[in-house]
Order: sequence, then structure tokens, then C-alpha cells
Amino acid sequence: MELKTDIFSLFNDQWALLTAGDRESFNTMTISWGGAGTLWGRSVVTVYVKPVRFTHQFMEQSPFFTVSFYPEEYRRALMLLGSRSGRDGDKVSASGLTPRFLENAVTFREAQTTLLCRKLYRQDMDISAIPPEAMGNYRTEAPHTMYIGEVVDIIK
Repeated sequence: MELKTDIFSLFNDQWALLTAGDRESFNTMTISWGGAGTLWGRSVVTVYVKPVRFTHQFMEQSPFFTVSFYPEEYRRALMLLGSRSGRDGDKVSASGLTPRFLENAVTFREAQTTLLCRKLYRQDMDISAIPPEAMGNYRTEAPHTMYIGEVVDIIK
């Protein structure tokens, strides 16, 4: 299992889709916060989801999630998926992306690379530990929940 890329630009510049759930019920959202590294001797991905997001409940319930990356031509689809809630309708159909059902998770056929992750850890961010310059993210909503997942497969 190998991923050769600039992980910083993947999250920050290209964005990604975070998807949780299964064939019966899933949701996806665009993310630009995330990281990859090693924890407890395992290759891991860290993602952050605000509790108000519809995807949060799927992350809480699902033992697996995917983080998928796309070519620039799908930027509009990712913008749509990041600006609409799955609570309000079928945003996946509106995006034009095609769900790809894996044994334990969901990704999309158009993805260049998908990281299949098994959830290892979750922690609500402690508002008192957030730097003052980042507090603008939390004026009206609870802080993000951090999820760490072991990368169990890289799908290209």
C-alpha cells in the first residue's frame, strides 16, 4: 500500500470528499481540513467534522469511512457537495458523481484516489485549547469532532 503525493496540497488545494455510511444510507461532504501520518505504528488519516453537519451522524455510526480525491474537472461537484446538506435532498445525484459501493464503505467512481479508513479514535475538540486566532470558526457552532482512521486500503 503506497501513496506518493504532496498530502498538504491534497487537502488544502484539491479538497476531498469524506464519506461515511453504507449502501443503504450514506452521506458525503467536502473537506479541506485533514492530515495523514503515522500513529500507533499505523498509517492514519485525520479528518474533522462539525457536529451540525449531516455527515457527523454517519461518522459516529460507521466503523469505516473514505477520503477521496478528484481531478480539477470535478471542482464544481465538490463545491456543491460542500455547500448543500444531505438532509435537504439528494445532493449526490445533483453533483453528477457516481457512488461506488465497497464492502465496508462508499466512495465515487470519479475519484482519482480513495483512502479506505477504519475508524480508530474520535475526540471532540476542546474549545478552551483552541488558539484565539482560530476561534472565528466556533462563534456560533460547537467545535469539530476529530476522527482518526487507519488507512486499510488505497483505491486508485
